[in-house]
Amino acid sequence: MKPASELENLIEMMAKLPGLGPRSARRAVLHMIKKRGHILLPLADAMRQVAETAKECLNCGNIGTTDVCDICQSEKRANGELCVVEDVADLWAMERASVFKGRYHVLGGTLSALDAVGPDELRIPKLVDRVVTEKVSEVILALNATIDGQTTAHYIADQLGDRVTVTSLAKGVPIGGELDYLDDGTITAALNARKSL
Repeated sequence: MKPASELENLIEMMAKLPGLGPRSARRAVLHMIKKRGHILLPLADAMRQVAETAKECLNCGNIGTTDVCDICQSEKRANGELCVVEDVADLWAMERASVFKGRYHVLGGTLSALDAVGPDELRIPKLVDRVVTEKVSEVILALNATIDGQTTAHYIADQLGDRVTVTSLAKGVPIGGELDYLDDGTITAALNARKSL
């Protein structure tokens, strides 16, 4: 028996989410319907509220419910360190680690000649402005170790010049990683970034 069109529409919408295919979406929808009062209705309300209130921080590009996010508003975070990330998911991952105590700047992607993404499509000009106006002493480039990520990192370093110290995250063997399972590029990066004990 085929589900009603409203259910099929919900399943199709859920299947568009990252990590969910049609079968997983169908199972999730059936579970939510079974737990209608505890999951489905509160989820629908939460989604409606987020749809009405979520906005991009005018300063860094984070997602929140105010024009300027809590991180940018915090005086404790104004320590001169600015961590540059590709997207909001990367910012949230850094925050989950609870290690970085400075502020962020979300680029909105990386430079890509194939996709016609240049500096003006990203928030690179805004980054340069922030370095000057916020008296930034260090810019930490936390970009993915892809060709586009590295191209973007080099471009940003050139744009910032001698105005500020530019660093990047270390790359190499992950904690708990075994050499036998790593690709050649990761092993090369780890060897080149070796340090004394």
